[in-house]
Amino acid sequence: MVTNDDKVFKALADGSRRALLDRLYRKNGLTLNELCEGHDMSRQAVTKHLALLEAANLVVTQWRGRAKLHYLNPVPINEIYMRWIGKFERNRLQALHNLKQALQEDTDE
Repeated sequence: MVTNDDKVFKALADGSRRALLDRLYRKNGLTLNELCEGHDMSRQAVTKHLALLEAANLVVTQWRGRAKLHYLNPVPINEIYMRWIGKFERNRLQALHNLKQALQEDTDE
């Protein structure tokens, strides 16, 4: 059984796909031709990478007339952050908060 997290991790595992996401982060709403510019990949290779990114819900598309525009969807990345990174930071942030309060109490006395 392949989960959504598995699809996202698989999509993010490839440097070419991360480069496409970086392009969409800098400028959202790009066509396939625009995404192909500046890459050493064929149009077919970019299309295959986009299909994996779409399957992971990291890229969504919208048709404007005859142009298919690609947009970055940051929600799956945020969900991974909240599940895998955010929970590990909570303890450190709480420790820093407690330290700050203790230091403020010392200076108030």
